[in-house]
Amino acid sequence: MGGSQPWPQAPVGNKDHTSAAVVIIGAGISGMCMAIDLIKRNQCHNLVIVEKSSGIGGTWNDNKYPGCCCDVWSMLYSYSFEQNPDWTREYPGQEEILNYLRNVAHKYGLYKYIRFNTSVETATWDDATSKWKVDVKVTGGKDAEFSPQYTIESDFLISAVGQLNQPRYPEIEGLENFKGKKMHSARWDWSYGLQGRKIGVIGNGATAAQIIPEILPASENLTVYQRSPNWVIPRLDGPVSALQRFIYRYLPPVRWRVRATQMDFRESFHPAVFDTDSAFANQIREWCDQSLKSQIPNRPDLWEKLLPDYSPGCKRVIITDDYYPAIANPKTTLETNKIVRVTETGVEVSDGHGGTTHHEHDMLVLATGFRTVEFLHPIKITGSHGRTLSDIWAGGASALYGTTVPELPNFGMFYGPNTNLGHNSIILMIEAQSQYLNTLVSAVLDARSRGERIGISPKVEKTEKFNEKIQDILATSSFADPKCGSWYKNKEGKITNNWSGTVIEYQDLLAKVDWEDFEVVGGKCASGVVFGSGKKSTKIGRVREETMVSNTGLLLGGLSVAAMAGAWTFRGKLPKRLRVWG
Repeated sequence: MGGSQPWPQAPVGNKDHTSAAVVIIGAGISGMCMAIDLIKRNQCHNLVIVEKSSGIGGTWNDNKYPGCCCDVWSMLYSYSFEQNPDWTREYPGQEEILNYLRNVAHKYGLYKYIRFNTSVETATWDDATSKWKVDVKVTGGKDAEFSPQYTIESDFLISAVGQLNQPRYPEIEGLENFKGKKMHSARWDWSYGLQGRKIGVIGNGATAAQIIPEILPASENLTVYQRSPNWVIPRLDGPVSALQRFIYRYLPPVRWRVRATQMDFRESFHPAVFDTDSAFANQIREWCDQSLKSQIPNRPDLWEKLLPDYSPGCKRVIITDDYYPAIANPKTTLETNKIVRVTETGVEVSDGHGGTTHHEHDMLVLATGFRTVEFLHPIKITGSHGRTLSDIWAGGASALYGTTVPELPNFGMFYGPNTNLGHNSIILMIEAQSQYLNTLVSAVLDARSRGERIGISPKVEKTEKFNEKIQDILATSSFADPKCGSWYKNKEGKITNNWSGTVIEYQDLLAKVDWEDFEVVGGKCASGVVFGSGKKSTKIGRVREETMVSNTGLLLGGLSVAAMAGAWTFRGKLPKRLRVWG
């Protein structure tokens, strides 16, 4: 270990290439947040981030399809500690989000911790040494010449792979026989030209709704294969003016207020998911109906096919301004009959009378989402006493607060079971998880600094009680509506992906670590072991994203805005020698 800094402040060097205090799997939003907090909160630089891709960004590095963008406002879709005043649109596109994340990685010096083109094959907890053994495979050409595979030992293991990283390919007869171009939305091939192509899009969710309007103009014709319709509400996207960006940069309280207001509005969406007769649920129905009839008038044949019969929120609500017009375009065919098989030249569907109809295609777009209920797939995790994660999760994925799993000591995860949202920004959840998991890491590192090694995991009974409670709540939500299927639940119908409450409720839940929730390897309660003499709880606090600025403060801020706006307007008339504008 090089340098004169004490462990774990010393970064991983050549001599300890296969040893680290913390290993983080994934360099997306979660992994970056964890690393930043490790450095800031724990003064820990002895960490390694393993990333299977060649760049940072996670899902925003993988998904590069035409029209790819976020359905959360740009101002709200950023770290609270690294807000971006320079978003160019109200809703951010993939390239702009990725650029933002690259800038954050540069600012916090994260690249030196990341090992790219390195995927985790297996991770095994060693009871004898109280360490994780993480087996990795190197796929980068030259890097693999040094060591194509090796094992990293670590005191703590963090999974930041998320839920949206492994593409799900549809199980359709004959799909492998298609002779044309075939690509999954998360593996887009930009080298393939679309001009004059006969395109089939399998899937009609949020991804398809972004792709279809973008590729339609270049196509000869386009067929959309819809299994069930989605609730669609207006996006009302638009550019952020130079003046707005100037205000957001130089008057941060205004930016904070905008972000807080957006947070408030998104939180108010929650009742729509848990009360199908709520005002917000009915508002979604009204918005969808209005969009249908205003954007594609005189097409009752399409209205009937595009209007859902299940509760709003059961599947992801689509936010778009151009999907309906694209569906109504003369070049588009909305196919709602069941796909029978894929042939060498296209797709066969049932005609409803015992026969089939064939659609010829040059290209098939598989907008079929991800393997969301198979958390951490395909990594094989083995915990204490040789217990595998697949065994622990035989009845469906579950965790304490979505972050830790019984019998997996010194292990934490981001965006785990029951932490996905249907109404707000996932980054708000990620930051709460990062602070919580960093507190667990601090206890493990503190023990090692005192010459001890401990393995902390949540108690089984506490985990089961927590999950029983949230499943009872989720059973009454629109997520459980039997009229629709979604990536929120497994084959048995258990809702394994979504959180049961609001973001604020989750942030409050993770605002402290109750050490009575945990035990150390050997069965002793963690509260009697952590931090030497023992500690019942550790208060963390939470980031308060909701509206905090008073109306008086807002008024004063408004006056400041007016003054700055005046300066902006007349900036060209100010004497150059004053150098006010550079």
